[in-house]
Amino acid sequence: MVSATVGKQGFVEDVEIQGHIIDSLILPKVLDEILTHGGSYVIKDIRIGQRQTDPSYACIEVRADSSDKLREILDAIHDHGAAPIAVRDCQTIAADMDGAFPEGFYSTTSFRTQVRLKGEWIDVEDQEMDCGILVDPEGTAARCIPMAEVRVGDRIVVGRQGLRVFPAETMARSNLFEFMASPVSSEKPKGVTVREIAAAMKRTKEAGEKILAVLGPAIVHTGSVEHVCWLIRNGYLNILFAGNALATHDIEQALFGTSLGISLERGLPMEEGHEHHLRAINTIRRLGGIRRAVERGVLKSGVMYECIRHDIPFLLAGSIRDDGPLPEVVTDVLEAQRRMREMIHGVGFCLMMATMLHSIATGNLLPAWVKVACVDINPATVTKLTDRGSIQTVGVVTDVEPFLRALVAELGKEG
Repeated sequence: MVSATVGKQGFVEDVEIQGHIIDSLILPKVLDEILTHGGSYVIKDIRIGQRQTDPSYACIEVRADSSDKLREILDAIHDHGAAPIAVRDCQTIAADMDGAFPEGFYSTTSFRTQVRLKGEWIDVEDQEMDCGILVDPEGTAARCIPMAEVRVGDRIVVGRQGLRVFPAETMARSNLFEFMASPVSSEKPKGVTVREIAAAMKRTKEAGEKILAVLGPAIVHTGSVEHVCWLIRNGYLNILFAGNALATHDIEQALFGTSLGISLERGLPMEEGHEHHLRAINTIRRLGGIRRAVERGVLKSGVMYECIRHDIPFLLAGSIRDDGPLPEVVTDVLEAQRRMREMIHGVGFCLMMATMLHSIATGNLLPAWVKVACVDINPATVTKLTDRGSIQTVGVVTDVEPFLRALVAELGKEG
């Protein structure tokens, strides 16, 4: 429902937007959305910050020739941070069935979001895109909730009344990392990018936040295992997300010196090497899991070995093509999502390397203020991340081994 005034100019609603709205082009984006959707506007007040760190403010009168058209415009500009000045508490409706939102539910973004409850603006917890917002029975707190977790009677926010969003672009940009997210190109200066990613990881570690790594099997195929092990041993990898393949080929290398049957020392196929990954899985299954293999002295090196030795929590999410799989692999995708949501609390930086599906899945779970570096030989991986809303992603189009070698060298420097 839009509680707009009606006059000679049609249906009217005043909205305000504030933050770094000039240099981020948020203000022209809002004005363009108004015109594109068939409305018009009057800028009633604008105050522009005088210094780079100063926020700006604009009050805009939005006009439309019908209530429906005005609602459409307000919906379009809402995710850019434009909120009606006439604030009211958010509206909720009780869910009428398990596993589905009520009609008209508010679909969340990865940006920081607040809801107005009992006259107070409250931060929405567990911020995540493509969810709904659940308000607790007391009406004093709110959090994002995935569709599959909705239960009958849950109070779900509907519409956009009493909601406001804080896009990342409205916040002050403080370092080079925040300017490098797009476009994706193999022509970017890799040295500058690696230095800034290393600096971001150091800041994350110093702040006591966690670094999440999302890794694909090419880490093993390209001979990058020791670089990842260095990150674990030196506190630059605190959580690991991967699939059955990364763990399997990592263990295959540790047991047989091969990855997909190819000798990592000689670069040549080994006799019966095509069986090695399956024999590696079978060995771990017979021992009862990766931890038991480490404790029994069978698994003595590799990424999974270092995770066990340094108590690094990991989530191995399964897929339909998995061999075995390893005992630790979570084959229920909803259960894997649930565990991933639990594990990302406290993450301040995410390093994604050589895995499209796991990277996109993780990007969907992360709030916009968690910086992401995505490294892949395929530009489409990074493009898909940004297209799906993970706009905080810095993309590096390169093979992972030279990237990791440079990153470890940069992180290992004094000072």
